[in-house]
Amino acid sequence: MKVTQNRNLETTSMGLLLGYFILSIFLNSLGNALTVSLNLGSALWTAAAVNIAKITPISLSAMLFISGFIVIIVNLVILKKVNVKRILGNLIFMTPFSVLVGIFATELVKLGIHSLNLPVRIFLDCLGVVLIAIAISLYQRINWMLHPVDDLMQIIRFKYFKGSSTIAQLVTFTPPIVAIIISVIVSHHIYAINVGTIFALLCQGPIVGIADKIVFPSLKHRNLD
Repeated sequence: MKVTQNRNLETTSMGLLLGYFILSIFLNSLGNALTVSLNLGSALWTAAAVNIAKITPISLSAMLFISGFIVIIVNLVILKKVNVKRILGNLIFMTPFSVLVGIFATELVKLGIHSLNLPVRIFLDCLGVVLIAIAISLYQRINWMLHPVDDLMQIIRFKYFKGSSTIAQLVTFTPPIVAIIISVIVSHHIYAINVGTIFALLCQGPIVGIADKIVFPSLKHRNLD
C-alpha cells in the first residue's frame, strides 16, 4: 500500500508523539513475544534470530541486538552517508525492544499460553503479527528512532518503491529467509516457522499500509530522507 510523503509536517504535539512512540515499542515487543512464545510462526526477522540462537550459545535478546546492529551497517551503505543521530536512535531503540521481547516471551510461557487450544493459539500468533505491523506503522510515521530493520524498510520504501509498504516489506524479508535456510541446514531443525510466518510474509507489509491510514490517521510520515 502506498502513502503520500509529508516531509515537514510538525502539527502533532511532542507529548502526543511521545505517547505514540512508547505505545509502538510496547506493541512491537508484545507482538514479537507472542509469536515467539506460541512457536506457531514468528515475523521473519524474529524467526531468523530464534533459529540462529538455537545453533549458537547466544541468547535470543542478544541475537536480536546483533542482527539489528548488522542492519544498521546495511542502512549506512544504502544511504551513502553516516548519520550519527540515526545510528544512536537505532541503538537506543534496540535496547528496550530486545529486552522486552525476552521478558514478555518468558512471562507468556510461564502463563501457559502454549497450552491453549490450537485455534486460539493461531489467532494469538496472527494477532502478534498484526501488533508488530501496527507498531511499525506508528514509529515509522513518528520517525524519531526506529528499529534498524524497520528503518531499512522505510528507507527502501520511499527511496525505491514509491511508498509501497507491501513491496518494501517483502524485499526486507529476504535476508532473514536466507539466515533461516542456513540455520536449518546446520541444525536440521526449524523453529518459529509456521502459520504465523506465512501470515507475516503475506500480510505484514499490507497491514502496515492499512494502519498508516486507519490507526491514528492524523499522524503523518515525518522527516523522511
